[in-house]
Amino acid sequence: MSALASTFYNALVKRNSVFVPVIFTGAFAFSVGFDIGITKLWDARNQGKQWKDIRAKYIEEE
Repeated sequence: MSALASTFYNALVKRNSVFVPVIFTGAFAFSVGFDIGITKLWDARNQGKQWKDIRAKYIEEE
């Protein structure tokens, strides 16, 4: 087993009391990152077609 794998196992996986929060934190971070990335991709692909882009044409400011 390599030193990196051994360190990873001993630090994060060996004890369940550490492993479970690491999994939950990783899942949460992935979820937030994925959501931000997909939203940016969607906005880039649909620029000029969304309500936030064309609102000024239809709403009169007072």
